[in-house]
Amino acid sequence: GNWLLVLSVISFTPAAHGCPDKCLCHTASKTADCKNRGFTDIPPRLPPEIQILQLQNNRIWRINQNAFTGTPLLKILDLSNNSLSFVAPGSFQKLRYLQVLNLTRNLIHYIENKTFSFLPHLKELDLSSNSIIRLPETFGNSTGNITLLSLKHNKLQKMDRVLLESLPNLKVVLFKDNPWQCNCNVFGLKLWLESFLYRGGISDGIICSAPGIRKGKDLLKVPYELFGACPLRTAPVHPASPQQHGPEPRSPPKLGPHGEHSESGRAGCEPKAKARPVSLRHAIATVVITGVVCGIVCLMMLAAAVYGCAYAAITAKYHKEHLAPVRQHGTPEEKEPFDSSLA
Repeated sequence: GNWLLVLSVISFTPAAHGCPDKCLCHTASKTADCKNRGFTDIPPRLPPEIQILQLQNNRIWRINQNAFTGTPLLKILDLSNNSLSFVAPGSFQKLRYLQVLNLTRNLIHYIENKTFSFLPHLKELDLSSNSIIRLPETFGNSTGNITLLSLKHNKLQKMDRVLLESLPNLKVVLFKDNPWQCNCNVFGLKLWLESFLYRGGISDGIICSAPGIRKGKDLLKVPYELFGACPLRTAPVHPASPQQHGPEPRSPPKLGPHGEHSESGRAGCEPKAKARPVSLRHAIATVVITGVVCGIVCLMMLAAAVYGCAYAAITAKYHKEHLAPVRQHGTPEEKEPFDSSLA
């Protein structure tokens, strides 16, 4: 009886579509459960029809270029709580049906440009709880369908709004617990976030870590006046971009030193002396113009009043000189009051 049981187990293993050792493969749910198994690489020989691959809680430290060639139908890939420190661009390029990619709780320091290229159906990208200090300008070709992006619990100090603008279908973005530097580098992010929330997007907001006077403050509540010295950047930033701003030739050199340092960024963003005189001059000019206009109106009214008085006097004189002789032919009763009034 025991031999029959052993034989049946041996015969069952091939029937599980070549499920790797230490994994559990569920045919009905098209799931390969490979979590908590001590893997250091993506296990080979996975069933080609699986749509869910659970690899969390292992020690996977690299993803080989052809790791997912045999599982082209994957929709959900969970690589959370592993030892990945780098994800090579193209690591996931064979997974054109992938919808959810979970990379939380790894050791990733930065994401290269186009790391997630060729994932046209990707909707949820979770990069939280890593050590990411830098994000690219784009996650890759065909990543425009991402609706949820989580960047919580990383080491981001700044983020280029170009990346966020390349994700037009974004509905939820999470920024919590990053050391955001609220200087000029984050100004574009502030503008984007306000617009995103206005359009109905959901976010947990950006809390400043530096400079000191803004530590713990919500970026959305930092007044625009504090960014008065920052150059406005409406287009993607390229080395030639600063030259396009003709009217502001002096701003970019001043802002050069604080690309990375928060204290010098503070020095560049906080002075309001440059922004306020302009508005003060505008205010004074407005008051002067208003005063001049009011003065002119008053003079016109005065002239009209003088003209009216003169006209009334001339009319009265005319009545006195020309109409009085006519009245002399009238009765004495009519004439008398007129004469007495003149006396």
